[in-house]
Amino acid sequence: MRQNDSHGLLFALGGFSLLSVGDAAIKTIAGAWPGTAVALTRYAIGAALLGILLWRREGRAGFRLGRWRWHLLRGFAVGMATVAFFSALFVMPMAEATSITFTSPMLTVLLAAPVLGERIRPVAILAMLLAFAGVVIVLRPSFAELGPAALLPLLSALGMSLLMLGNRAVAGSGSALAMQFSVAVLAVPVLALATLAGHWSGLSQYRVGPVDWTILARCAVVACTASTAHWLIFRATEHTGVARVAPMAYVQMIIALGLGWALFGDRPDGIALAGAAVIIAAGLLLWWSGRVTEPSMTD
Repeated sequence: MRQNDSHGLLFALGGFSLLSVGDAAIKTIAGAWPGTAVALTRYAIGAALLGILLWRREGRAGFRLGRWRWHLLRGFAVGMATVAFFSALFVMPMAEATSITFTSPMLTVLLAAPVLGERIRPVAILAMLLAFAGVVIVLRPSFAELGPAALLPLLSALGMSLLMLGNRAVAGSGSALAMQFSVAVLAVPVLALATLAGHWSGLSQYRVGPVDWTILARCAVVACTASTAHWLIFRATEHTGVARVAPMAYVQMIIALGLGWALFGDRPDGIALAGAAVIIAAGLLLWWSGRVTEPSMTD
């Protein structure tokens, strides 16, 4: 393997591992503050930091973006995905929630046909059926205990799929940093509305009360780890290409399993692990077919 490939895979390993570290930090907030408020704080901090970096590197030109409808879709999509995933982390084991979000590439293929006019190949249909069979297996114990809340990771995967479609539509309209800033800053108003709606809904789990400084600190940590993770993954693709980096995304699931077990005592049963393996197999099949090569990222 060439040295550049080795460096690229190490960047990818670090990036995907950091994403699970951020998820673990979010899970420690469960019960202390609503997932909507946590998501809003995380993206507000992230947008501010990214905005400062963008201004220093590109000046005013970095903030000029076209194709606003697609950028608005990206902001809405990442806001929906983040609220759903953070809420899922509060009530589900990390490994189960993470594994279900890896259906995102299959959903992207399904939505790309009506939205972008792309053709769905037979192998992609097979991957989708395989992935959703895995979801059913993973949700078997969780759905009985949690009810519809167990579907939150699937809603998050749908949001990430919409984000991927938006990313394709705006590709080339700005730098990677500008694209990262635009999705963060446009997610903030979406998350603010979701936070207000939850607070006024009367549901106790969404009521925004006083917040301890340690929660704000953890949100800041997640904002930094997520932005660093995305930068590392981007650098990985520069060194070795997307095709080699994509399968490394499943390291995130392994790290999530380890952290969930070590920190929260979440020990998935054999059936849940089998379902996660089926989802991984579907993702690898889709990657191998060459239809979708970009992994899903929720933080």
